[in-house]
Amino acid sequence: MSRSSAPDAPTKVCASCGREMQWRKKWAANWDDVRYCSDACRRRKVSTVDRELEDSIRALLAARAADATVCPSEAARAVGGEDWRDLMEPARRAARRMVDAGDVEITQRGAVVDPSTARGPIRIRRAR
Repeated sequence: MSRSSAPDAPTKVCASCGREMQWRKKWAANWDDVRYCSDACRRRKVSTVDRELEDSIRALLAARAADATVCPSEAARAVGGEDWRDLMEPARRAARRMVDAGDVEITQRGAVVDPSTARGPIRIRRAR
């Protein structure tokens, strides 16, 4: 189960969490069919709440200036109400999926960051 560290190893984005995954030897026979990076993502998939979070991010950005950003917590609050804290990681996953689709960018301190490796507070803005 060792990961290929070659720079030319094929990559794709997990359909659930939006993180980049690299080709693994165990996936050699079915790489084209691989959609999820882990069993946890395969079980989680993309739910109705996940789609609501994506829609909420789009709506929040549409209501602001073209260069404005939003915090994932704003989308979580809009969808989750009182239980918004439970939706923070799903909101970040939604933002990562939207980056893969080319809709948004994830920033930290105003600079665009790799959504697969970003840690700590992030902001979301329209793709430029």
